[in-house]
Amino acid sequence: MTHAPKLLDRVREAIRARHYSRRTEEAYVHWIRRYIVFHQKRHPSTMGAAEISAFLTWLAVDQHVAASTQNQALSALLFLYREVLHVDVGAIEHVPRARTPVRVPVVLSCEEVARVMTRLTGTSWIIVALLYGAGLRLVECLELRVKDIDFDRHQIVVRRGKGQKDRRTMLPAAVRDRLRAHLQVVKRQHEDDRSRGEGRVVLPF
Repeated sequence: MTHAPKLLDRVREAIRARHYSRRTEEAYVHWIRRYIVFHQKRHPSTMGAAEISAFLTWLAVDQHVAASTQNQALSALLFLYREVLHVDVGAIEHVPRARTPVRVPVVLSCEEVARVMTRLTGTSWIIVALLYGAGLRLVECLELRVKDIDFDRHQIVVRRGKGQKDRRTMLPAAVRDRLRAHLQVVKRQHEDDRSRGEGRVVLPF
């Protein structure tokens, strides 16, 4: 006898089928779980627009979340109803919108960046150099794969970046030698792991 998959497992399957990022999957599952707990663990199929509105109102008024956080929670719940439960919840009304504070971005000067770099070593230095010199987002940098670094053309291919789009960016000259040395160390580590029957790695999809 086979059992129907649990709701959150169905959510994960629907997200992965659409090739959303792992971070999006984690965020959507988090908000759907909080939505269910907020309503005393009622099944979402027994709820609708009114319950979604109540949850979003609670986030804005009682939890004081940022506008982007409230929007993410809304996106997660709309995904749940439209793509997993296949239910049209209709218009979600009377929701106070979380306020987005207007802030002036903090931008370091070239001198300040140089001072930060002098205090970094090893992998941390390489990461910050790529963030600053190649314009990578943190997650993009941490998920770089060896095959996407092209030393001959001095470029990096970013896979599944923001909006699930690929793009090319420059490989800064200042980081190339250190990055080569780092990859050699990682390769030796991987070969040692494989010799012990290990060497596991997460692959996309």
